[in-house]
Amino acid sequence: MAAVNLKGVFKSFGSTRVVHGVDIQIEDGEFCVLVGPSGCGKSTLLRMIAGLEEISGGEIEIGSRVVNNVPPKERDIAMVFQNYALYPHMTVFDNMAFSMKLAGESREKMRERVEVAANILGLMDYLDRYPRQLSGGQRQRVAMGRAIVRDPQVFLFDEPLSNLDAKLRVQMRTEIKELHQRLTTTSIYVTHDQIEAMTMADKIVVMNAGKVEQIGTPLGLYDNPANLFVAGFIGSPSMNFLKGKLGTNGAGMQVQMADGSFLPAPQTAAQEGRDVIVGVRPEHLLVRPDGVRAEVVVVEPTGADTQIFCKVGGTEVTAVVRERHEFKPGETIRLFPENTFLFDPSTGARL
Repeated sequence: MAAVNLKGVFKSFGSTRVVHGVDIQIEDGEFCVLVGPSGCGKSTLLRMIAGLEEISGGEIEIGSRVVNNVPPKERDIAMVFQNYALYPHMTVFDNMAFSMKLAGESREKMRERVEVAANILGLMDYLDRYPRQLSGGQRQRVAMGRAIVRDPQVFLFDEPLSNLDAKLRVQMRTEIKELHQRLTTTSIYVTHDQIEAMTMADKIVVMNAGKVEQIGTPLGLYDNPANLFVAGFIGSPSMNFLKGKLGTNGAGMQVQMADGSFLPAPQTAAQEGRDVIVGVRPEHLLVRPDGVRAEVVVVEPTGADTQIFCKVGGTEVTAVVRERHEFKPGETIRLFPENTFLFDPSTGARL
């Protein structure tokens, strides 16, 4: 096992820079998730750590060794790909043992290591099968088993669940997290799915346009987003944003919106009268008579929760409540935000 440190790492394709001076410190045994929208540079960053992509500048350390010019096979990492990358003409056993075979290990050693991994992943009954005879989830387990038998310092996962159906993704999320807890190997996991990031990570790195927006624990990012991008990306459904002007009343800070209604605001040193953006998570909106007026557009009962899509002063807003309501489209209700965030409209920074 080893820590992974990225210091000022950047990547350019010709004159186009796609990763801009990234600094990340991943502790030994930590499960770190790189998350962000498609094209934000997270997979490119992972490939640079793996040695599959040449870096344009900065340093990558695995353990105490700078690996900028070290070939992939000598970095002591194992990578699990999105498309499984299994050899179709080989059995599950041979796929899992392939790297050991290349290294010249004995058949007995290969059998021992493969069976340990197969027991962990529930693959003992499938060692003689071929990839075409397996389900998507079983193929992904084989890909993880192939990584486990190498006993690497670092596991790298490149969106490994994106080809699976929704139910299987939830199951595999749990299995990968449980696997990490058992092996305690440093793991770096790339995804565009913030739910995967929130449920699996010890540490999340939120990326956007080749830059790191914020690094923190899942609940740390949820409770204290640094800017509009992180606030909108972390949490599902995503945070609501409403424009207004900052002011005060007898009860404290408030924001007046264009329709004349007011929202409570957290204490801030920002100047009264300035334009702000109020952020409020859907689950922090309560149906209460002292709330702001909202026009119901659609109500979606999901069982445990009810999602209410509505408009507040012309802005689309989503509320998620535990109680069941039978609101009709066009009906006026009142929503009270029990927790709000303030952001600067020009920079996106949290106030």
